[in-house]
Amino acid sequence: MQGPIPTQVTNSPAKPRRLAAPALPWVKLILIWLACAGPAAAQEPAPAYTEPLGIALETVPYPHPVHYLPLEIEGQAARMAYMDVSPTGTANGQSVLLLHGKNFYGDYWEATARALASAGYRVIVPDQVGFGKSSKPDIHYSFDNLAANTAKLLDALGVEQAAVVGHSTGGMLAVRFARTFPQRVSRLVLEDPIGLEDYRLVIPPPSLETLYQAELANTDPAKIRAFFARYFAHPERARFENFVETQTRVTLSPEYPRWAKASALMYLAIYQQPVRYEYRLLQMPTLLVVGAQDRTAPLRQYAAPEAAATLGHFPELAREAAREIPHGEAVVIEECGHLPHREQPERFQQVLLDFLGKP
Repeated sequence: MQGPIPTQVTNSPAKPRRLAAPALPWVKLILIWLACAGPAAAQEPAPAYTEPLGIALETVPYPHPVHYLPLEIEGQAARMAYMDVSPTGTANGQSVLLLHGKNFYGDYWEATARALASAGYRVIVPDQVGFGKSSKPDIHYSFDNLAANTAKLLDALGVEQAAVVGHSTGGMLAVRFARTFPQRVSRLVLEDPIGLEDYRLVIPPPSLETLYQAELANTDPAKIRAFFARYFAHPERARFENFVETQTRVTLSPEYPRWAKASALMYLAIYQQPVRYEYRLLQMPTLLVVGAQDRTAPLRQYAAPEAAATLGHFPELAREAAREIPHGEAVVIEECGHLPHREQPERFQQVLLDFLGKP
C-alpha cells in the first residue's frame, strides 16, 4: 500500500526553493512511514508459477528421508509415504505420531518434529493416502480406512503405542484412530480439529460432483493464496507461500483431475462422517489446543450466510468438547488462527511438550 503523496512543489527563480508550510506534516508522515516500513514498503508482485508439479510431489523436498509403505485398498495398489525421525536428544523410548490436515502434508510438521526429537521422542510423520507424496487412488475415503492404514504403518515400524497429534482434518482422524485403537494411544492432542461441530446440521448436503467440479476449477493462484491466508490470524507475517506454490503447480499437472477427485472425496468424508459424538468416549488424556482467531469451517460456502456465520468458533467449541472428555483440557493460543504449530510455533511446542511430559 502506498502512503499519501504530497502536492508537488515547483521551483521559482524569484524565491528560494522551500516546501509550503501546510504540506510539511504530510512530508513528516511520509518520512516516518518509509523509515518504519523499510524495504517492505515497496510491495513485491506475487510469484507466478508456471512449472507443473506431479501429484505425488516428487520434487518437493521434505525435511527427512521419505519412506513408503505398500498397501492394497479396495483392490488397488497404493503406497503411504512417511518420515521416521529418530530422537536427537536423549531417547526417552516414546513415540509421537503427527497427523496432517486435509490441505497440507507431512512436511509442515518440520519444526514440531524437530522439537519433539530434541526432547527425546521418536517422531512418525505420515502422508495419508490421498495426500502429499502418497498415492491418490479413486476409493471411498473414510476415517476408518485412514485409521487402519495408520495402524499398519505403526505395525511395520514396530511401534505398539504412541502419543497422537492430529491437526485440522487430522484431528478427526486422530479421534477415530483413538476410538478404534485405544490401547495404541498414550495421549491425544487435537490441534484446531475439524469436526468440533456436525456440519450436516447447518450445511445442505453437497454432491460429490459439485465438490469435484469445485476442486477442478480451483486453479487461480490469487484465490489459492487467499484461501491459505485465511488460516492465519496475521497472514501478513505468516510464511505459507510453499503451500500456494505446491497447490498452484499441481493444478498444472495433467494428473490434476485425480488429485481433485481425492480432495472432493475427502471433503465428502468430512461432511458425512462426523466424530464429534465420540469425544465423550475418549478415555486417554486429551488436549485440545486451538488458535483464538480460528474460524475455519469446511464447506461453509454451501450454507446460507446467516447459518455460515455460526460455524467455526474454535475457542468456544474446544472448551465445550474438553468438558465432555473424561480427562480433557483445552488451551487457547492468542494471536493465532488455524495453524498454531506454524503461526505460534514456540508457544505450541511448549504446550505440547508440557502435556506429553505430564505424569
